[in-house]
Amino acid sequence: MIITGISDEAGASIGKQISAHKKLGWNYLELRLVNGKNVAGELSHAEFDEVVNAIEENDMKVAGFASAIGNWSRQITGDFNLDIEDLKLSIPRMKQLGTKFIRIMSWVGDNVPEADWRKEAIRRCRELAKIAEDAGIVLLHENCTGWGGLGAKQMIELCEEVDSPAFQLLYDLGNTISHGYDPEEFFKIIRGKFTYIHIKDAHKNSAGGRSQDYAYCGEGDAMLESILNKIINEDGYDGFISIEPHVAAIVHLAGAEVSEEDKYNSYIKYGTKFMELLKRVKTNAR
Repeated sequence: MIITGISDEAGASIGKQISAHKKLGWNYLELRLVNGKNVAGELSHAEFDEVVNAIEENDMKVAGFASAIGNWSRQITGDFNLDIEDLKLSIPRMKQLGTKFIRIMSWVGDNVPEADWRKEAIRRCRELAKIAEDAGIVLLHENCTGWGGLGAKQMIELCEEVDSPAFQLLYDLGNTISHGYDPEEFFKIIRGKFTYIHIKDAHKNSAGGRSQDYAYCGEGDAMLESILNKIINEDGYDGFISIEPHVAAIVHLAGAEVSEEDKYNSYIKYGTKFMELLKRVKTNAR
């Protein structure tokens, strides 16, 4: 089992991101933004080379890319070529960094009928999966934005419809709360069907529905400890677990001004708390 995190939540620069992971004792990064630009599409070749040099000089590794493919900024009626271009640009970069995983979602519905949204999401994911399969990499669909993020059943159905070894599932335990789902019921459906884990936590919306009241891990309602106990001790999960705190840095909430120092300190605090939580989970196995 390898512990990592979406490192831009610790700071904008690759140096700051590496520093935070080293302080936590982690030697893997999950890359998303560097200086505000996504490594899977926005960084220039020269900027990406600087990232590679920093990672290699610090003897770090990369767990995966958290791309913008199909995410909250892209609609199902929008230009699919953007997603194809991002994937094609990412593939040689992933190979250069020795990672095979890239996170995707399945597009904002844009008020189209759900049946049409579903059909187009499946079509697009099949096309992306073919590109990924030919390149020897793996798309990880996260339970977040998109038709596949409407629930655990849709997530599994999307994976079954795409039907490719290059299309697998990323389970974010905290997104159940942020999307207004019951964490236990969601887990029962997706149990044993995911390849990669994200960790966040949040407090339920007392009125029901979505919540953006994010919390330090173990302090919200996502039932992290009990669910991780089942995943690790009962099911034997031994893959990547990546923190995505959303405590000081929420990339999709415009106008949120957070200092680099606050980002760094909250990330270290979150990572430390998660390692303490994980230690308790591992103790339960004895």
